Amino acid sequence: MRSQNIIRAFLFAVFFGIGAATLGGSVLCNDLIRYYYNRQMLKKTEVNLSRLKSLNDDYDALLQQLEKDPNLVKRIAPATIGTEPAEEETIYPRATPEQLAAARAALTEDSKDHATEPTIPDWIIRCSRPSRRILLFFAGASLILISFICFRPAPPSRRQLP
Repeated sequence: MRSQNIIRAFLFAVFFGIGAATLGGSVLCNDLIRYYYNRQMLKKTEVNLSRLKSLNDDYDALLQQLEKDPNLVKRIAPATIGTEPAEEETIYPRATPEQLAAARAALTEDSKDHATEPTIPDWIIRCSRPSRRILLFFAGASLILISFICFRPAPPSRRQLP
């Protein structure tokens, strides 16, 4: 009798746990989708923030170099603004469009490395369909009812006295 109650309690816990998880998952499906979407957006924002911090550090270093060496402006102005250098008898190389495209690709390659961001799991997307959510809701509710009906404590046996 004692082992029968332990088995009933175990089966009750299993059926009730699975039913409650299924019922809760069907009800909270939209919240789970919103959670994973917000997590994905947070990762993208953190990546963008780290890129902006590195750009700020680069610009701070450049400003410090400009303060230390005033002739640096004369050297980088033609490349930055696109003007012709004023020094005669000096040849300055021109960048071809292919070279510029390769440099641009190398700079944007860092942002493509973060493409392995967390995405919404497929099982949540499948469960978010209205027909499946209703089915999961009723399956979870029926498992809870089965656990309460079938695995309740055994009623005490009535013994008739002779």
